[in-house]
Amino acid sequence: MNSQKLSSFPPKISPTSPTPLIPSSKNLLLTPTISPHRQNLIFRSQIDPPPAGKPLVLVPSRSNPQLSSANCNLQVVSVDWSMELRSARAMLWLLVWAVTLCTCCHGRFVVEKNSLKVTAPADLKGSYECAIGNFGVPQYGGTMVGIVAYPKTNRKACKSFDDFDISYKAKPGSLPTFLLVDRGDCFFTKKAWNAQNAGAAAILVADDKSEPLITMDTPEESGNTDYLENITIPSALITKSFGDKLKKSIDNGDMVNVNLDWTESLPHPDERVEYEFWTNSNDECGPKCDSQIDFVKSFKGAAQVLEKKGYTQFTPHYITWYCPDSFILSKQCKSQCINHGRYCAPDPEQDFSKGYDGKDVVVQNLRQVCVYKVAKENGKPWLWWDYVTDFAIRCPMKEKKYTKECADSVIKSLGLDHKAIDKCIGDPDTDKENPVLKTEQDAQIGKGSRGDVTILPTLVINNRQYRGKLDKGAVLKAICAGFRETTEPAVCLSEDIQTNECLENNGGCWQDKAANITACKDTFRGRVCECPVVKGVKFIGDGYTHCEASGSGRCEINNGGCWKETRHGRTYSACTNDGCKCPDGFKGDGVHKCEDIDECKERTACQCKECKCKNTWGSYECGCSGSLLYMKEHDTCISKSAATEVGWSFLWVIFFGLVAAGIAGYAVYKYRIRRYMDSEIRAIMAQYMPLDNQGGVPNHSHHIEM
Repeated sequence: MNSQKLSSFPPKISPTSPTPLIPSSKNLLLTPTISPHRQNLIFRSQIDPPPAGKPLVLVPSRSNPQLSSANCNLQVVSVDWSMELRSARAMLWLLVWAVTLCTCCHGRFVVEKNSLKVTAPADLKGSYECAIGNFGVPQYGGTMVGIVAYPKTNRKACKSFDDFDISYKAKPGSLPTFLLVDRGDCFFTKKAWNAQNAGAAAILVADDKSEPLITMDTPEESGNTDYLENITIPSALITKSFGDKLKKSIDNGDMVNVNLDWTESLPHPDERVEYEFWTNSNDECGPKCDSQIDFVKSFKGAAQVLEKKGYTQFTPHYITWYCPDSFILSKQCKSQCINHGRYCAPDPEQDFSKGYDGKDVVVQNLRQVCVYKVAKENGKPWLWWDYVTDFAIRCPMKEKKYTKECADSVIKSLGLDHKAIDKCIGDPDTDKENPVLKTEQDAQIGKGSRGDVTILPTLVINNRQYRGKLDKGAVLKAICAGFRETTEPAVCLSEDIQTNECLENNGGCWQDKAANITACKDTFRGRVCECPVVKGVKFIGDGYTHCEASGSGRCEINNGGCWKETRHGRTYSACTNDGCKCPDGFKGDGVHKCEDIDECKERTACQCKECKCKNTWGSYECGCSGSLLYMKEHDTCISKSAATEVGWSFLWVIFFGLVAAGIAGYAVYKYRIRRYMDSEIRAIMAQYMPLDNQGGVPNHSHHIEM
């Protein structure tokens, strides 16, 4: 298992064994980790060892230990015991928490990684894993190419490189610099800040011991950390063994070329991104809370547009913990928990004697979840962003407005059903589970590729935890990286988010400048060369060198890419439904050129002795000398008088033919009528007298003379 990171409060390890809530203190920071070679629980500084002489602060911090129920020995190191009585109590609580953890199940924290590919020198070629730092701006969906530099002095980058007159700013035409530094002596973020100020494009931190990769995080303390929000370069932690190889190669004078690749750091399966934001309604927890509120305010507009148009599916979440059974009746658990110790949050001010309690935070967290549920049921889940933003502005703890009454006024202003929300919240004092908070606790546990949620705040995009600066631009880039290529919304293709590769040399794709049609399609991850569909007409081809309109209507788009020309008021086109083919009277390829055929010169028409041929563009004219008339069907000339005589004779023949036919028809008519009358008369007479042809039949009737 990896040496891992925890939130600033104890995480819930599993659905059956959630982590107990332990009060934290701001005066001692010890991070529980597990030795890779023995199963001892060791408290180690979370963000690199603090400078000498500085007391460690005891909080359940961001290193998520791999815990085993067997041989769990507790060791405490580097403790400054010159603390207040309250801090001493916190130490006791932490020891209780650590012992409890030793009996719990494993937590599964996933260290999010990106790929690092060395392309030179030859003996280092290959791909290596590195852990993405939880600060700066990782280039999700993109890549960076640069050369690795290892400073001769200030190798831990704990001091400004200006003090050593060192600069890593790239010169025009040169590759950017990835600064390799050693771990230790100061915060990871301080190393990144000094590297960025020196001109480095990225920072690689080499671990100082052989252990699995961890997630580098920001410091918890609220001292001089204003620079955190200004860190923009990506950061990555590499293993000690790989770092040693890089250092050796650089010391030998080799130029180390590296490609940092984040293209597969986030899944991008389809045209919709699903993301979660694990947050907290507490606004008194220092820089972390401030960054959460600032992010919600700045990202609200983009989030609501993406949600309303169906590009994303957003879900907010909140972390809670439980109080150990043996402490349920204690003052701490009663003030920090609801539902009889089942759902707890740390005291906002870290002081049980003043201000709001942890249980107030739990109830407000629950209310925010219920606001989302009710809004979603009404088909408007994006109202969560409005509620959280307005609540932070109108109901801050500092102004003593962190109350139900203030929350209800915000709910009412948004037109939400506060009764439905109150029903969702339920009774916080009852001794039974709350189904909403139980679902939230279960959701903390990692599923699939996503590890346990243990860092607050945490953004999960397509079931993968985001690492980096909680900033509108950085988060929007990460969300855009979660769309399948070519399905990104327009906001992902703006200049502020990405570079349009199609603007330079058309991205190397096919284009028809005359028709203003191109196969280059800009995407967040780069560009694709794909034959377009224009006005319902699909172009087919490889997209790089050739695209051709196909199907019906193809001639409406730039004449199907075929030859077309107009002269003397006459227009000819080579475009057909089957392709480009020169029309009759022309020859050529049908695409670039069709030339007139000289039928007179090539003797393909108007070739009789009396014919006179004259070539025209796309056709010909043929006449006859004298009083002769040209017949095109037979390509011959005939006399106009002969033609008249033949015409009258033909008419007489038709006339007499019609007369003969009429007479014959009349004769046949008379004949048939006569026969019919005879047969009728014979039939009538047969009823009254025998006929001559009935001689063989005895006749007893009298003869009658007619």
